[in-house]
Amino acid sequence: MDPLADAAGGDGGAIVALIGFNLAHASWNNVIHLDPAGLFMPGGKPADNTHVALAAITVLAIVVIAALFRGMVGRIAVLLGFVVGYLAAWPMGVLDFSGVEQADWLGLPTFTTPSVDWSILPMFLPVVFVLIAENVGHVRSVAHLVKDDSINDMTGKTLFADGAATVVAGLGGGSATTTYGENIGVMSATRVFSTAAYWVAGIIAVLLAMSPKFGMLLFTIPNGVIGGVTLALYGIIGLIGVRMWIDARVDFGEQRNLFPVAVALILAMGMGNDVLVFGDIKLGGIAIGTAAVLVLYHLMAGLEKLRREPAKA
Repeated sequence: MDPLADAAGGDGGAIVALIGFNLAHASWNNVIHLDPAGLFMPGGKPADNTHVALAAITVLAIVVIAALFRGMVGRIAVLLGFVVGYLAAWPMGVLDFSGVEQADWLGLPTFTTPSVDWSILPMFLPVVFVLIAENVGHVRSVAHLVKDDSINDMTGKTLFADGAATVVAGLGGGSATTTYGENIGVMSATRVFSTAAYWVAGIIAVLLAMSPKFGMLLFTIPNGVIGGVTLALYGIIGLIGVRMWIDARVDFGEQRNLFPVAVALILAMGMGNDVLVFGDIKLGGIAIGTAAVLVLYHLMAGLEKLRREPAKA
């Protein structure tokens, strides 16, 4: 039996939930406009009141629009809330368009020829583990949202496509690719699951990437607005995992279901953007949480099986 199916709600609820809740730190750091280079004691993160206000305005706009409107307007409440937050930032004086004015309208990315250094390969193995966990979790999320379990059969193709995309990106000096949880949150919020829509969105994104001016325009988005939007989107991802447990009627009275999920979620939420370093290998919250739910479930299931075996005469 699939351990994730038994321990996490039939559709990988544990991985989906920990992916969403692991991102809570990233969202909060945007809300308070945290200086990534700053060093702070626990509980000592300084908050930028302007960006906190923008996050509050953005979240409030999203929930008000979602509550008051139905149809298309209600479905794009996240986008409209983002627009409201961005417009609110204008009179606050946090928008800087100097970079937009200097950027070219058209341009190509800077390509870098990769060089092979096998000695650093172990450093990137945890990245592969995280990408696999995210892909599996996202595929199961989509299957659950559209109520079509046959989509889970495409997990292998998804992993192959993601690996191929990562190879292509790496050949040009790009980073590893993955399916982004934000997209799953948008799908859940808008209820738009059309494959054609995402083909169009992908093509438009590639074309817009050829414009440095548009890229710089995106950089004008205040962290507070991004934080407000992601408070909703990341939370939705986590709740999709919870919904999987509810729909699958997972019995958390069973110890083998309770402890692996509990430990994995707290690890993912507690670690956030932090990593554990083992020599050259760095493991983040998603990797640690995924490993925890797998190892602990197998361990407890095995021990329970031994306990239930009748004693030999």
